[in-house]
Amino acid sequence: MIKFCVLLAAILVLVSSTPKSGISRADDLVLAEACDASASGISRADDLVLAEACDASACSLPDCRCMSTDIPGGLDISEIPQIVLLTFDDAITALNYAYYEDAFFTRTNPDGCPVQATYFMSHEYTDYSKVHDLHARGHEIALHSITHEPYTAYWDELDVEGYIAEFGGERDIVSHFADIPEDDIQGIRIPLLQLAGIRIPLLQLAGNKSFQALQTIGMKYDCSWPTQSYMDPPLWPYTLDYKSEQDCPIGECPTASFPGIWVQPMVNWRDTSGYVCSMVDACIFVPTETDEILEFIKTNFHRHYDSNKAPFGFYMHAAWFQSNPNNYEAYLQFLDYLESLNDVYIVSIQRALEWVQNPKSLDEISSVWSSCPATTEASCTSTSCALDKDGEARYMVQCRNSCPSVYPWLNNPLGV
Repeated sequence: MIKFCVLLAAILVLVSSTPKSGISRADDLVLAEACDASASGISRADDLVLAEACDASACSLPDCRCMSTDIPGGLDISEIPQIVLLTFDDAITALNYAYYEDAFFTRTNPDGCPVQATYFMSHEYTDYSKVHDLHARGHEIALHSITHEPYTAYWDELDVEGYIAEFGGERDIVSHFADIPEDDIQGIRIPLLQLAGIRIPLLQLAGNKSFQALQTIGMKYDCSWPTQSYMDPPLWPYTLDYKSEQDCPIGECPTASFPGIWVQPMVNWRDTSGYVCSMVDACIFVPTETDEILEFIKTNFHRHYDSNKAPFGFYMHAAWFQSNPNNYEAYLQFLDYLESLNDVYIVSIQRALEWVQNPKSLDEISSVWSSCPATTEASCTSTSCALDKDGEARYMVQCRNSCPSVYPWLNNPLGV
């Protein structure tokens, strides 16, 4: 578990053995010094190295890739798979789990392996027994923060330690209460924005801070970064060893070098009126009838499939299915369409990055993905816990034998 620096005006720290009475004397205590960020493993801002223009001769796979729309490995478009990324944001509940079960559990890729989705899950209202089950079936669990704070100012003002508390703390929560190996959780997405009570269809970057946090807690990738400038042809994943030229619609671009940290760009879609949107359910002008919705989805897909086959991201919230039953029907028909194409692979972001790091032709794809995604027998015996959060009742379904003492939250992820 990551140990965080806590900034306090004054704190008393025990420095000598406790007397037999169990009460420390005043002269046994000293005033704590200011937190040394370097001792906590967190790089200070002035320790960061400014990213330089990418040197292709020095940046090579599998660990480094310059920002580019070029196909990795110099392969021809006819030789490579079209990777499709199906992702969902926010809490995993019994309600949206039913959609995932119906949509995915019987589908397979051309290699016979089950299709995968990636779930950027937020903590509050999540059913951790369902998280456990999705992971056991080979799907990817990723992070969307503990608080899911929707206001711009919060993420603007949050420091590196705050990002570590949000995402490192959430990884502790998920690993503990869903009984998932911590190392299987490798990606993050910063929440959407909200201004004046309205959800804004943009993801917010945090300059260097979120990437410092990623590096500190040992995670692999970020998928919070939309692009409007690199839609046609679309942008491939790349690392932040060198300077990125990707556009930043909102928030600050990172300026430092973060070797080995991957960016899975959120290549924007276009709605039927030409407006761009990073999340499908945030598109403004979308048809309402099934056939027209399907055509809208396929049009965006073919901008990838017919150009450079950069991974096609279908980024959304499951609430989109509930807003119009035709949305879900069109989604299912789109999955049927993808299954009819023998070069399309629906995989997790982690599995997609494995191919980018070791690009091979379709004939050699088994050398990249030598086996199907790891699955296990689901072993969660769920326990429902009635807890309190700031005076409000929270019912938390989780996989531990006993309930936490308090509702798990920021800076107390295990609820002790």
